[in-house]
Amino acid sequence: MGKNDPSLKNMSQNKQLPIRMVSPGFGHLSAENAKIHGLTKRLPYYLFLFVSDGSSKHGVDLEKFDIGKNELLFFLPHQIQQLPSAHGNDYYKLGFDEECLFRLPRQYSFLLDPLNQPKIGFEPAASARLKAIFKILQELLSTPDTDPELILAHLNSLLTEINTAYFAAGDKPAEDKLSKFIGFKVFVENNLTDHPTIRQIAEELAMSTDSLYQIVKQYSGVSPKEFITNRLILEARRRMYYGERSTVKELAFELGFNDPDYFSRLFKKVTGKTVAAFFQDLS
Repeated sequence: MGKNDPSLKNMSQNKQLPIRMVSPGFGHLSAENAKIHGLTKRLPYYLFLFVSDGSSKHGVDLEKFDIGKNELLFFLPHQIQQLPSAHGNDYYKLGFDEECLFRLPRQYSFLLDPLNQPKIGFEPAASARLKAIFKILQELLSTPDTDPELILAHLNSLLTEINTAYFAAGDKPAEDKLSKFIGFKVFVENNLTDHPTIRQIAEELAMSTDSLYQIVKQYSGVSPKEFITNRLILEARRRMYYGERSTVKELAFELGFNDPDYFSRLFKKVTGKTVAAFFQDLS
């Protein structure tokens, strides 16, 4: 589960599914392997950390989160995870990739993080149910020959609980508006380096630019243009963090900018730092 291992397949706890769980006394890598994979990694899979007792600190895309009792933090593919030195007194970590999702009976809107809240709190009753499901999954994953359908059935229950709690944190969003916002996020992800215009996106989603602006502003707090800009700069920071691009010009072109100087000015406007300063902080 790390930068040097791009998938879960080699470390899966089931012979037929790419899935792995870690909890106190279960599933931990050896000290040697843990050192190889490091404390910071760009994830190629989904990862959940649920703390049922105690507290922890985790980093998602270079932003720190405090996770307390009955709280869960989730990571999406391609995000940067920064591990803490401790996870709390009682916790469960679960990683799985798209192959598991493809085999589930439904989709889960929260996995696109439309409300931009990767940390979720649970009421005591929901937390108890969540912990019970994690325990069953741990038992199922303790034997590599377990029928994958049993694992998927409980993974479906787990994601349903999380999806419900995610949207219960605020006013229940209108389904059509949420669907449009998710469509916006998906389109941006799939066409990020093409720099689509707001009009192009609105036409793709069969809506007006004004309606698109209102929905994106409602769920993200920023305009569609700002959302796309912030996503591009986040991708730049991710690639610099992992040393995937060595020069500003190369990075700018890779992200679809024709003018490296414009990219540099935009980077400083969003982050408050020059590209050179960000590289220096990483060294």
